[in-house]
Amino acid sequence: MIQFLAFLFFTGLVAVIAWQKTRRDDHHSSTGYFLAGRSLGWLVIAGSLLLTNLSTEQLVGLNGGAYANGMQVMAWEVWSSIAIVLMALIFLPRYLKSGIATVSAFLQRRYSKAVGIAVSALLLFSLLTNIMPFVLYSGALFMSESFNVPAMFGGNERAALWATVIALGVVGSLYAIVGGLKAVAVSDTINGIGLLIGGLLIPILGIVAIGNELAGGGGLGAGFNYLTENAPEKLNPVGGPDDNIPFSTLFTGMLVITTFYWCTNQAIVQRTFAAKSLEQGQKGVLFAAAMKLLGPFYLVLPGIIAWHLFPGLEDSDDAYGQLVGKVLPTWMLGFFAAVLFGAILSSFNSSLNSAVTLFCIDIYKGTINQEASDARTVAVGKWFGVAVAASAIVLAPLIHDLKGQFGGLFDLMKQLAALYNVPLLAVVLIGIFHRRATSRAALAALATGVAFQAIFGLWQGNSLFGIELHWLHLAGINFLLLVAVMYVISAIAPRPEPYVQEYTEEVDIQPWRWAVPCGVAILVAIAAMYLLMSRF
Repeated sequence: MIQFLAFLFFTGLVAVIAWQKTRRDDHHSSTGYFLAGRSLGWLVIAGSLLLTNLSTEQLVGLNGGAYANGMQVMAWEVWSSIAIVLMALIFLPRYLKSGIATVSAFLQRRYSKAVGIAVSALLLFSLLTNIMPFVLYSGALFMSESFNVPAMFGGNERAALWATVIALGVVGSLYAIVGGLKAVAVSDTINGIGLLIGGLLIPILGIVAIGNELAGGGGLGAGFNYLTENAPEKLNPVGGPDDNIPFSTLFTGMLVITTFYWCTNQAIVQRTFAAKSLEQGQKGVLFAAAMKLLGPFYLVLPGIIAWHLFPGLEDSDDAYGQLVGKVLPTWMLGFFAAVLFGAILSSFNSSLNSAVTLFCIDIYKGTINQEASDARTVAVGKWFGVAVAASAIVLAPLIHDLKGQFGGLFDLMKQLAALYNVPLLAVVLIGIFHRRATSRAALAALATGVAFQAIFGLWQGNSLFGIELHWLHLAGINFLLLVAVMYVISAIAPRPEPYVQEYTEEVDIQPWRWAVPCGVAILVAIAAMYLLMSRF
């Protein structure tokens, strides 16, 4: 009962604060609803970026990966900081210079309307099949275990999963559809504080439990010594050729996937489009990059701790829930469940808001009804949001039957992501760095990239003409192929004139003077982490 009351208190508190902060905001204009009136400061941007990314598919999936494979899975977190630095220094200045609300709008101006619509459709499909259902499924797993939901359905776990998915989908939809981007960003920031406290507490208490139960008493110090002396290879982030994430893949597909996610994924970059200025945007983005370096501590280490405390789990994705249930007191478990509930809602409602933005601005107002008023566009967007949310709710439980074929929840999510991510990143990057690249080249790359990953990745099981490859290497090869395709087609029939980006003056694009030094410091910190931890 105490657990449930703590959950209700914190969840209600976040909702009230978000309502208070946004109730007088403009929810009728496109800029107000989709971009929070371009009013976000660096702290809100950083908090929203981190919590949009951090949800139960990360906490459950990454810790499950760590349980099975050790510290090497920290690459998904630490390598993300490289991509976020690229976002701050390369992508964000160009996005804000165009004053756009969607990535596809940027590409429409760079290439053509056909490219913009194609990218919008691809991004929408990615959000619907690759992000939102995974957030709901992983969130339902954790919440169902935290509150013993199957007991309410006579032990029927399938019914409990469906009920929890529906509840999460409905509540998450209310934030995004009713409140718009600013309500999402404000709730993200508040939940982010709670998640930081709870997330950092779990591994500390877990190490104490190891010290007390496996090291004969002694608490934190004894637990830390036990971790470093028993199976220390679990703490080594450098994977071998036959491991889950070989070190070589960090420089191929890992870099491609993380760069797409942090630099061109609409659900992530949309909050940076709402920055007051480039300076505020760069501060927020780089702060988020620095905070991601803490990721291994609360997103990977708990899985390794669980491996010591609960050996032989049948499903590694149960590791985090088992550890949280063991180390947190009852009242604290209710608080942490509320924080995770907020993280689930954050990722879901951010993705939903981005899906609505893409449809309304790029497809509805851009093609279907170009004369639509802002009020009409927002109204249509809300109904579209209801349809997308309902579709995600239907798809989420199906993941349970698929994840075993792909090595777990997180690997399934990332392999599906490669289907869309690789071609989208290629088109954006070549659009930035090759001023004579053409619309025809971009469309060819989109079609080729999706077909390549679908055939050789999903259908052939990551086999390229009979040669078996790690799926991340296959994604890297796909990216290089698409770059070559775009260069060849653009060389045969280039743009008559080099593309010149126009400054719309909607956002102040004076850069932060410490952006480059901060970016370099983060890259040095990444190298130091790998060098030091590889000693295990």
